[in-house]
Amino acid sequence: MGYTSNTHIIRRDLLRHVVKLFADGELEEKIDRIPLKMVPKNRETQLRCCIHKERAVIKYKMFPLLGFTVDDEKDELTPLHEYASAAISRNKVKDEILTVVDEACTSCVKDQYVVSNLCRGCVARPCIMNCPKDAVSMQNGQAKIDSSKCINCGICKQQCQYHAIIHVPIPCEAACPVGAISKDENGVERIDDEKCIYCGKCLMACPFGSIFEVSQIIDVMMAIRKEEHLTAIFAPSIHGQFNLTTGQIENLLKEIGFNEVVEVADGARKTVEHESAEFVERLEGGQAFMTTSCCPSYVETVEKHVPGMKPFVSDTPSPMMYAADMAREKNPETKVVFIGPCIGKRKEAKKNDKVDLVMSFEELNAMIVALDIDLGTLPDNEKRNNKKTLDRGFALSGGVAAAVKAERPELNINELVINGIDKKALGLLKAYSRGKAPANFIEVMSCEGGCINGPASLGDMIGNRKLFNTNLK
Repeated sequence: MGYTSNTHIIRRDLLRHVVKLFADGELEEKIDRIPLKMVPKNRETQLRCCIHKERAVIKYKMFPLLGFTVDDEKDELTPLHEYASAAISRNKVKDEILTVVDEACTSCVKDQYVVSNLCRGCVARPCIMNCPKDAVSMQNGQAKIDSSKCINCGICKQQCQYHAIIHVPIPCEAACPVGAISKDENGVERIDDEKCIYCGKCLMACPFGSIFEVSQIIDVMMAIRKEEHLTAIFAPSIHGQFNLTTGQIENLLKEIGFNEVVEVADGARKTVEHESAEFVERLEGGQAFMTTSCCPSYVETVEKHVPGMKPFVSDTPSPMMYAADMAREKNPETKVVFIGPCIGKRKEAKKNDKVDLVMSFEELNAMIVALDIDLGTLPDNEKRNNKKTLDRGFALSGGVAAAVKAERPELNINELVINGIDKKALGLLKAYSRGKAPANFIEVMSCEGGCINGPASLGDMIGNRKLFNTNLK
């Protein structure tokens, strides 16, 4: 999930510009110049047909960074600074989690099959003989597929002995495990909220960077500017993003403007205690197995696509919820801001009033860069425990199961770890929902590798397991 591409670099650069202008008090004054700055006249290379198209794409990519969807545009002549003013003055964040920038989403053709130059125009011609719609014909000694007739059944590809027919999928649609994204009548991808599990796989798969989170970074910075009391609760996977001690992370967040800091790993400790007790209660009550409930995208998957699994999902709140409770115990009036690598947490926060705002690691990094914070000079806080713990290991696939087993070693816990939700995992969950599974404790993570490889992380963190607890076996 967390591999870097040029689309991610562009998004992060835009975030940096937004944060810098806001911090300097110049967002409304200078935001209209960002497309010009990003795509200057003397630019040697262009990604699209012309400079005006590229600038239009940049303009519309600013919408989600300001906390809007592209559909919020009512008049194409409305300048960006008016949206910036609206973002600064709003009192409520939008309900939408993801949006598609239609100006950028125009280059992927309809899902189809194509004959490559490997075709030998063979005598057998199984592609022609077996096509149910007569969409394949022979032209100039090679097979050709008529896209107006093709129904994308794939039979021609299956039958070709030369492997000359290839499938050209739409990246975001192919990446989505639940079929939540598809093209509308104008050829623009649309996300079906009734199906979406907010795993972020479409966002990472889009080669044109046209899928965005609807950001709340303006709302966080406005709360800081207004000197509202803010508590940052940060996910354990932050240690794989910024090679800092827990004490340095606390000082970083306070330098940005947060009043208090709570480690979500502390909330994970409560999740382990409650989930292990719930596991015992469930199995003593005759239930065959129990699954974890920490991953919000997994919970959305069950609610929307595998309802038969609901009785087996733990009722224990996620570490984020417990960490939010800890924050409010310190100050009931505080605003709680979760910081992590997960898009699904935005949905979980909207369904529960314990967390007010959500920031991604990308947004946190934009703040660090724009505010010119030198991570190397951050002092440590010796009161913070920097020791690796199983609770911080929640960031890794297998981490929740390892922590629960360590909590109750006397129990006969036979765990199964589903490392990433894809179509195969979805099929397994549907099979297990019938009441039988090859284990009595099932951990499910939406992202392969765990939260360390979330869609809003800064890079591939699978290789950085050493930064977390290394005893996850």
